Amino acid sequence: MSDEANTPLSERAQAASAGELNALLGRGARFTGKLAFEGKVRIDGTFEGEVISDGILIVGDEAEVTATLEVGTLIVRGGTVRGDVRAASTIEVYAPSRVYGNLTAAEVFIDKGVIFEGAVKMTERE
Repeated sequence: MSDEANTPLSERAQAASAGELNALLGRGARFTGKLAFEGKVRIDGTFEGEVISDGILIVGDEAEVTATLEVGTLIVRGGTVRGDVRAASTIEVYAPSRVYGNLTAAEVFIDKGVIFEGAVKMTERE
């Protein structure tokens, strides 16, 4: 078993959040459309549309995301996500986040205090 499988989710989230970002949609910024990326992207603004990536998507504190998300890993650190999410690896949602949609991933972590409306489907790791 890999070291990653033995590392607690919160430690992996902190490590993922701390690493180098490939792009940032900052607070106050708005984007509508389709986003495809490699590596790690953080959204702190407003995004509407579709996200496709094998990488890591981080949704920040004040972010408003209304989209279909298909990513490697999703980390929601306090923002709002509306739409269905499919992650090849992991979905982590931390309080005080709000998620409205269905989640599909090999690992799903939903923190105490999160508002979640939807269904969760656990899959094998892709």
